[in-house]
Amino acid sequence: MTDYKQVILVRDDLKLTKGKMSAQVSHASVGAVLKSHKDDVKRWQDQGMKKVVLRVKDLDELLAFKRKAEDAGLVVSLVTDAGHTQLEPGTVTCLGIGPDSSAKIDKVTGSLKLIS
Repeated sequence: MTDYKQVILVRDDLKLTKGKMSAQVSHASVGAVLKSHKDDVKRWQDQGMKKVVLRVKDLDELLAFKRKAEDAGLVVSLVTDAGHTQLEPGTVTCLGIGPDSSAKIDKVTGSLKLIS
């Protein structure tokens, strides 16, 4: 059986508060799920909806991973903040990828470190 997961990449340079990061990661997760094929979502749900949150250093790196994910045929959801609290309106904060097969996602994001 193929393992499924979702990965969310977060910009480390923004130094988001835990609450702000949690909200942005949630936006990325839901946004990517809403774009995903229902069969991928069902398989992911059946396996417990694994999510992994990883760090990228800045906007340039985030956008580079977005291109890599798209080139690999993965669903992506780029999150842009509305600017109501901590950030300026239009600040790109994170990127949701998948759900899709873990192996396919790992080929793109396997070099990144977990948010700690």
